[in-house]
Amino acid sequence: MAGSLAAFRLSHHLRLLSTRATMAPQFTPHLVGAPNTLDHRVYIEQNGRVVSAFHDIPLFFDQNNGILNMIVEVPRWTNAKMEISTEEPFNPIKQDIKKGRLRYVRNCFPHHGYIWNYGAFPQTWEDPNSMHPETKANGDNDPLDVCEIGEQVGYTGQVKQVKVLGIMALLDEGETDWKVIVVDIHDPLAGKLNDIEDVERHLPGLIRSTNEWFRIYKIPDGKGENHFAFSGEAKNKKYATEIIHECHEAWRRLIMGDTPASTPTYDLSIRNLTVVGSPGYVYHPNGDPDYANIPPDSKQAPAPIDPSINKWFYISSVQV
Repeated sequence: MAGSLAAFRLSHHLRLLSTRATMAPQFTPHLVGAPNTLDHRVYIEQNGRVVSAFHDIPLFFDQNNGILNMIVEVPRWTNAKMEISTEEPFNPIKQDIKKGRLRYVRNCFPHHGYIWNYGAFPQTWEDPNSMHPETKANGDNDPLDVCEIGEQVGYTGQVKQVKVLGIMALLDEGETDWKVIVVDIHDPLAGKLNDIEDVERHLPGLIRSTNEWFRIYKIPDGKGENHFAFSGEAKNKKYATEIIHECHEAWRRLIMGDTPASTPTYDLSIRNLTVVGSPGYVYHPNGDPDYANIPPDSKQAPAPIDPSINKWFYISSVQV
């Protein structure tokens, strides 16, 4: 009887969330240029108007019930290293570039591309001026990274409603690079995944594979293994939630001008359409040159990529 009641409550709660989602602002991707080219950008529209992926999409979808918005940058099984451009006005998603060339992650056997829907939490910022007391490293100057482990393959620019399960702390070139583990609230397993230990119970091996993926993915490019704080342990939901709130507060200080957006080491765009009273708030978008120059949605076909991107690399130094 108790199990039936719990199942009824969960079903009822998900129906309420589904109803709320249909009433919430609708976010859709706005594609510029052909994928796999230097010009490609994915802006996000809210009810038909381009908004900042960094600043305008709320972090919380339903804060009381622990439901957050995440932005999918890289769909599962794909290789293009897409990320929110924190420097460009209105922060479209673009493919990372190194030495003038588009970046792709390599396939490290047995993984193909990214093994989850990879993205970021809007309205968060890992402050590079602040050292975390436990990792002993400063933030990486980006929104919080998110690994969504549900079964649906997402798409670049998708805004998913997720719940938090845990977090890992990658130490990337001397910076703290948090990886929050979440699940789409509409996933069939969402009702059974409520904290980090549930992931191993219902998706055995995924946490270990996540650790391995981040540890070895740069090796094919000639770099060494990455390292983690906490000996690679995935911390629980409570710890993850504290980090999210810390990074949300760091973003608030950034967007309100309490922390400078431009320094000798970084130059962030804080242009936005929703944070009234912030230094970067755009009162009249149609009269703003940067906003007016956003190209129309093009939906061009992807350009071909080098076939070597599909190669599998066998990493001999994988720890077991």
